[in-house]
Order: sequence, then C-alpha cells, then structure tokens
Amino acid sequence: MSLLLAGIKVADSALVHDAIELARNSSSPFLFNHVMRSWLFGVLIAEGTQQALDPEILAVSAILHDLGLTDRFAARDRFEVDGANAARSFLKDRGIPTQQTQLVWDAIALHTTRSIAVHKQPEVAVTHAGIAVDAIGAGLDLIPKENLQAILIEFPRLSMKTELRSILCFQVRRKPETTYDNILKEFGIRFVDGYNAPSFADLIENAPFAE
Repeated sequence: MSLLLAGIKVADSALVHDAIELARNSSSPFLFNHVMRSWLFGVLIAEGTQQALDPEILAVSAILHDLGLTDRFAARDRFEVDGANAARSFLKDRGIPTQQTQLVWDAIALHTTRSIAVHKQPEVAVTHAGIAVDAIGAGLDLIPKENLQAILIEFPRLSMKTELRSILCFQVRRKPETTYDNILKEFGIRFVDGYNAPSFADLIENAPFAE
C-alpha cells in the first residue's frame, strides 16, 4: 500500500503511521519536519538509483532517526544510539522480526557515520543518504527540483540550521562524554564554551604499556 506525501508515493502501513505519530508527538516541529523530509529524500534517492530495499524499513528508520535528540528518549548513550534503542523498543512492541529491527537499529545508529553507513545494507545506506541531503545538502543534485520544492512546502525547514545547532550543542553540554567520537565533538569545539575533548593520539601515547 502507498500514500502520497508532497506528491511522492511512499509506504503506507499501520507501522509507518505509528512511527509518524511517535515522531510528531516526541519532536519539536523543526525536528519532525526534518525527519519527514529525510524520509522523502531517501525515497527519491532509492527510486533514482533503483535501489531494491524494504520501503517500510526505510520509512521507520528515517522517521525515527532523531528520537535520541528528544526529551522523551534522550538517555545515557550518544544520541544516535539512544534513538536506535528507542526505535528498537517501538518495533519490538509491535512484533517486528529481529532482522528488520536490527536494520532499523543500524540505520539510526549509523546515520551520522557515512564511512560505515554507505557500506551497509541498502536500507541503512539510503537512510543516511536522505538525511545527508536535508542536513548538509550532500546529494541534493539527485533530487528533482519540482520534488524539492514540493517537499519544502509540505515540510518547511523552520530555521533548521539554527535549531539543529542549538539542540546539538545542548547534547554536548548535557553529556559531553558521549561526544568525543562523533559529529558532536565539532559542535562542542566551535560553539560550547569550556568544552574540552580528549585527544585519541594522546590516549594512545599515554597507554600504560612500554611500547
């Protein structure tokens, strides 16, 4: 089954609708619009590159990928893992098989780690690609201009750059120990006063071994 969003045919199921409602009820408006645009960009990329994938898994992965940035689901791990864990619980409660659940977990946990995500299953790689289009414009040339305009009208950006920077810097302040090996380190260095990340080069040099 399928439905139209911004003129784009997407997966339509109870699971997808539940994911949309969870994201909508948990996220600020800008963040909800971001995950929805990311999903639609992923759908278009999959169509354009003829990627064979499970459209329902792509939908859930993209729609729920930033749960770890919400007050409801932020926990003790890096935000990508918090979100992946929340999505896993969501799927487990609905009886989704382990294999599909693991795909969603991987797609969310790796969505900021391009160097790994692009080598994973199509659902993981395309989830990353759709998010990258919306976050940094990578792959924007793959999106037809008429589709881009329709998506931005349906789900406006709502000061995306400013709002995302604010929410990411909040994560840095809240739990800096989860930021040293991911994109948050750069936000901490540039925008958060007093942030001090350890150097992994120093950690290796200072390891308690003679050589």
